[in-house]
Amino acid sequence: MPRIPLVTPATAAGERQQLLAQIQGAFGATPAMFRAVANSTAALKSMWSSFGALGSGVIPARLGEQIAVAVADRNACSYCLAAHSMLGRKAGASAEEMAAAQRGESDDPRTAAALRFALQLVDARGQVGAADVQALRDAGFSDEEAVEIVAHVALNLFTNYVNLAFDVPVDFPTVRLHRAGA
Repeated sequence: MPRIPLVTPATAAGERQQLLAQIQGAFGATPAMFRAVANSTAALKSMWSSFGALGSGVIPARLGEQIAVAVADRNACSYCLAAHSMLGRKAGASAEEMAAAQRGESDDPRTAAALRFALQLVDARGQVGAADVQALRDAGFSDEEAVEIVAHVALNLFTNYVNLAFDVPVDFPTVRLHRAGA
């Protein structure tokens, strides 16, 4: 049972209703996470615009989704793990690649470096060192890409925290948390 009401598109008004309509159009449904965030128009606008901005950034959707599942698993966010596992598959990643990303791993050295950096950010609460940033550059990431990786992590922390704090019901096919089995 969620700890906060889930706003329905039918009961929303104004800008909140317009944003929920955009989300409905993008997903074919209005995911519960967005309905929870819709309790604040400003928060909904921030989250939705962040997804849009990063979706048109230089980090490919596939890598963005791999980062999302790694962060979700690290934070034990079943909601985001389920949603981003599905979105990662839609972005061209195999089930095996998404499962590896969930563990912070990849056979691709560049992806592995991005996942390692993303998880270092989470674990160290952003307090990474110059060597960590250099390792990302050494893997072939530009400064623009490095900043977007941080933005992806930040957005996923926001979504993880919303889902965990408000116990948002998962409305995507569930995926087993790796950390839960560790």
